[in-house]
Amino acid sequence: MDARERVFTALDHKQPDRIPIDCWTTKAVDEKLLRHFGLTDREELLQKFDVDFRYVEGPRYVGPEPAVHADGSVEDHWGVPRVLVEVEGSEGAKSSYREVLDFPLRGAETVENLIDYPKWPDPDWFDYDCVAQQVATARETGKVVVFMGDRMNRCAQLKPAMYLRGIDQILCDVAVEPDMAGYLFRRIADFYLEYFRRTLEAAGGGIDIMMMGDDFGTQKGPFMSPTMWRQFLKPGFAEFCALGHEFGAKVAHHSCGSIKTLIPDLIECGLDILNPLQPDVVDMDHAEVKKTFGDRLCFHGSMSIQKTLPFGTPDDVRAEVRRRFETLGPRGGFIYCTAHNIQADTPIANIEALFEAYQTLGRY
Repeated sequence: MDARERVFTALDHKQPDRIPIDCWTTKAVDEKLLRHFGLTDREELLQKFDVDFRYVEGPRYVGPEPAVHADGSVEDHWGVPRVLVEVEGSEGAKSSYREVLDFPLRGAETVENLIDYPKWPDPDWFDYDCVAQQVATARETGKVVVFMGDRMNRCAQLKPAMYLRGIDQILCDVAVEPDMAGYLFRRIADFYLEYFRRTLEAAGGGIDIMMMGDDFGTQKGPFMSPTMWRQFLKPGFAEFCALGHEFGAKVAHHSCGSIKTLIPDLIECGLDILNPLQPDVVDMDHAEVKKTFGDRLCFHGSMSIQKTLPFGTPDDVRAEVRRRFETLGPRGGFIYCTAHNIQADTPIANIEALFEAYQTLGRY
């Protein structure tokens, strides 16, 4: 089978020749792997690891120049100030993320305050013409084409609200200020519906998987009750799924955390692929989730980046891959990947063991 046959067979809940492989890494990990293997770019790395997917960057920001603050923070397109934070890794690698410094709508007290916010983003701030060439280049590889956006701009509702309002405040809002929460989620969803529509139109049907990303869970359970999730987030989530299907794409969603209680609603909304089955949280037993939902939902990613990959041995990594194959592999509907991006503190030997095990322990 080629990559496209393999992936779509798995997504049809059938067993392909082997479990499809995806690769999520930070830039720092890519750089140290390129040095280690003597490769020149990420495409060569993906070929070496026999990865079945290619991600396109998507629209290019051409909007107003981001504001820069005296403390060095730079506003994103939501007007949220962020600062670059570096974290030491292994083999000389440093990983960096742009972390939020302040929440510009934390002090809002009424819906009118939210309406009057002067920095709501506009889909017109992006150039979509570049998408067609990105998709064409990805298609030339013969792999499955995915659009997810980047960490700053991904189809979501809850996380942008957290960035704008603050984590604690938006969670209080859903309980005691439902009108404010409802307006905020609706405003965010409307932006992403138009942004993703224009992206999918520009791709001309060339995007195979539309991936959203919104963390609904903590290590111990969802951020809000299923009842609240249905009231505030389910309508927008269902619209996102319908949009992807309108353009012939499978729809995937990334959510960290323990969200088993939300899975029936995700399926009802039309979700095709859930990423990940995070292994280091409570109440996400892989065997139970596969048995209960595996005939209606595909699973992408489950390898531990919190424990096994950074702190285990190559043998530990191989053993975990074997467990995933035995638990999640039967009857298709599973894609090998980590539970999130491989981080800079992960030893190269463990990464090598991971992708070798994907090949040797992934064949039916």
